[in-house]
Amino acid sequence: MDISVVVPLYNEAESLPELSEWIARVMRENGLTYEVIFVDDGSTDASWQVVRGLAASNPAVRGVSFRRNYGKSPALNTGFAMTRGDVVITMDADLQDSPDEIPALYSMIKDEGYDLVSGWKKKRYDPLSKTIPTKLFNATARRVSGIRNLHDFNCGLKAYRSDVVKHIEVYGDMHRYVPYLAKLAGFDRIGEKVVQHRARKYGVTKFGLDRFVNGYLDLATLWFTGKFGAKPMHFFGLLGSLMFVIGFIAVMAVGFGKLWAMHSGQSYILVTDSPYFYLSLTMMLMGTMLFLTGFLGELIVRNSPGRNHYEIKEEIG
Repeated sequence: MDISVVVPLYNEAESLPELSEWIARVMRENGLTYEVIFVDDGSTDASWQVVRGLAASNPAVRGVSFRRNYGKSPALNTGFAMTRGDVVITMDADLQDSPDEIPALYSMIKDEGYDLVSGWKKKRYDPLSKTIPTKLFNATARRVSGIRNLHDFNCGLKAYRSDVVKHIEVYGDMHRYVPYLAKLAGFDRIGEKVVQHRARKYGVTKFGLDRFVNGYLDLATLWFTGKFGAKPMHFFGLLGSLMFVIGFIAVMAVGFGKLWAMHSGQSYILVTDSPYFYLSLTMMLMGTMLFLTGFLGELIVRNSPGRNHYEIKEEIG
């Protein structure tokens, strides 16, 4: 099979028939064998009924439905596990991604040797409340990840060599950073293609400012675990040593200060009588404990055997 198209969706019943027919037409015109995997992320509208109908009329359509809404990352991870094509294409279900881009993306993977090609919606039809946070987010992601040639990390339209999706794990909300995940897994031939962005035809956007904030938190997590996950002592050992040395010097300074005061004839005062001693100690302990708690929690999540277990209601194909 040439291509697997993975389409995560949530409440997009109106868009699905048009999207399915559009993909089928593009594949026929280009002589490509394909499958479309619709992953219904717990939709509350008629999306899953529409997918059932599409599968009944087109054997290339497959589908999986979650019992509840888990998020885009779990939907992609589940879809990736089901793929059988040499090249995997992901796109959103809202018709803002054009299936006409598929042949060129496929060619970049098969003929130009890329591991992953990310779409770049250079001209967008989104409101400023979405485009401005997106530009800030992408600038930060480029700097942190070191993938300087990508302008749009979060574009839903991407193409992957099959090996890539079988060797990465998309969990939590890490779908924004699939190129970074691929790079960390050793797939570093990452390209970009300017793609058409269309205005939303049906429904409403699922974008919210909480995604923007969470995106930065996820980026910090991914950078930290990618850099120190396999060698935590390189971080914690250095941090602990610096804190110990600084704390030791501070204690000695306070102690010598008290001795000097006694030598000068001032009344005897205990080191622990100074409020600065307790304030500094409390801040050091709280900061260290909070950071260690967050990092250890992330390590537990990443190594939990059930972190990508999702209750599936029904599966087609």
